[in-house]
Amino acid sequence: MPVLREKFKNSKIIALHVDKNLPDTGIPAWKGGENIQEFLEREIPETDISKIRIIEWRPSLNFYGEACLTLLSQVVEYLKRAEAGRRTTSAFGKRWVRNFFRNLGNIHKTLLYRQTDIPVIVAGSGPSLETALPVIRQMKEDCFILAASSSLTALEHGGITPDMVIATDGGAWALRHIYPFFRNTERGLGFAVNLSAALPSQCASIPFLIMNDGSFWQSVILHELSLLSVIVTQKGTVTASAVELALLLTSGNIYLAGVDLSVRDIKTHARPYSFDSLFFESSDRFAPVYNRLFVRSGLIQNGGSLSIYAAWFKNRLASWPKRIFSLGDNHEVFEKCERTKEQGKSLNTNKSNFFNVVMVKDKQTNFAQKGKEALLKGLNDPRFAEALKAELTPLLFPGEKDVQDRELAEILKEEA
Repeated sequence: MPVLREKFKNSKIIALHVDKNLPDTGIPAWKGGENIQEFLEREIPETDISKIRIIEWRPSLNFYGEACLTLLSQVVEYLKRAEAGRRTTSAFGKRWVRNFFRNLGNIHKTLLYRQTDIPVIVAGSGPSLETALPVIRQMKEDCFILAASSSLTALEHGGITPDMVIATDGGAWALRHIYPFFRNTERGLGFAVNLSAALPSQCASIPFLIMNDGSFWQSVILHELSLLSVIVTQKGTVTASAVELALLLTSGNIYLAGVDLSVRDIKTHARPYSFDSLFFESSDRFAPVYNRLFVRSGLIQNGGSLSIYAAWFKNRLASWPKRIFSLGDNHEVFEKCERTKEQGKSLNTNKSNFFNVVMVKDKQTNFAQKGKEALLKGLNDPRFAEALKAELTPLLFPGEKDVQDRELAEILKEEA
């Protein structure tokens, strides 16, 4: 270790030990106990994944065998997920920041929650949601339904109105998922949203349960505006964020439906799906609907993101409480989450009792300006400048290294 420190003076070094009895060496070290993915997320700084090097000590492989290989495979899974996240950040960073400031102007009411014991159904939009709909209908009166926005069309077609919709996707196409919510006169309690998501202006009439992704720049703004929020870090897929939120909302059982993390033949999502009209409108005799669906399913499979999410869920299940169950035919990583038809009933199934609607006192039209001013003030404060610059630079200047404070301030003014 001293040799590594001497040779790589400007690099951060962490150690991963299979044996928890090894002595401390004065550097961050994982020795079991804590989830390895959470340790890596905390200790590895935001950086170009290509700059990370894994140095193996071969004798440990000979001595510890399978345990060493398992640890190495988990590190590789993390690096794949981190690289996918970096690519997404490079492509969508500016849009996320722009969405955040735009959505600040749509906040009229926020939701304050207290933890309940009502069972929660997390509805994803995978093809297996179709087979789970009859079971969800039977359970809906005694459960809180937390639905990914992409599952709304299928749920409402099946006669189910979710209690809360969760939205995290920053792409403009995500608006098509949310529009069905406003076509139905019977609506749930509100939206759980990351403010970097793409949200239509109609959302201004809906209470927000704001999800802070844990970044310093978002925390600075939300604190400055005195907006209530809950920390749910971005995981790349809305169903992962939904499960994390469900664990905060309830101490009861959590049921997963439509979390396929895979493609079923040419079916990528439960039907009907909000993008169906796009395929029908663009089809012709040279490229019929089934052909377009076949091409899309192939692109999704070859993209590799679904396997990354499946690996993340598999790892996280080991540390989650033993109260997560599978409804319907979810991904195989959930096969050990025994399927059950029974659920513990809450003593109080009046779902609205666990949420308080808080009216925003300040003028929403001032939020974007105040948020921008809070960031600019932080960038001029030596205590906060380095952390803010490290987070905002990859979002606003993807791929660039030496960004001046003046450039960062100028683009913040533009995006806000």
